[in-house]
Amino acid sequence: MAQPTPETRAARRRLRALRLALPPAERVAAEREITGALRRMGAFRRGRRIAIYLAMPGEVDPATILRAARRAGCEIFVPRVSSRRRGRMSFVPLRPDTPLRPNAYGIAEPVARNGERVRPLELDLVLLPVVGFDRLGNRLGMGAGYYDRALRHRRDTARSWRRPRLVGLAFACQEVESIASSPWDVALDVVVTERGVVR
Repeated sequence: MAQPTPETRAARRRLRALRLALPPAERVAAEREITGALRRMGAFRRGRRIAIYLAMPGEVDPATILRAARRAGCEIFVPRVSSRRRGRMSFVPLRPDTPLRPNAYGIAEPVARNGERVRPLELDLVLLPVVGFDRLGNRLGMGAGYYDRALRHRRDTARSWRRPRLVGLAFACQEVESIASSPWDVALDVVVTERGVVR
């Protein structure tokens, strides 16, 4: 992956500052609206395999989404960095009693258990954190490319993979007019904000 341009780095800084500046009450109300929108989309169904991230400061906190998905009988998975040097991550089960520890980036993740992971193709839905997004499904992430590598099969047009469905979670203030996409980027299917669903 190429190094980000100065413009991309500046956009990341600006958008991260915007989401961090949201007042706590506004943030909580927005997260409640996002959870409601996912419910109305039919995201939570018994037996569905859903990957949910564990939030960093400023990101949409999916804690209420996680509770709603568990109540509905979904199987929950979360990302775990499997090789920082290669920029690789896998999706591993998250159960109520799963021990967590911070990884090298300070993000909570399950303690490693041998062989306990699921291939992305076996997931029904992946909820992704977003720094910025546009109306074409382009996502600006933190820049390390973990999700793009893990979900690269979605770029394989020869097979037209449509699983899992990729849903970005963002605050409305994170929308931008346009994000320049790179050949390795994996586009989102949907972005959910407190103002509704961007398809």
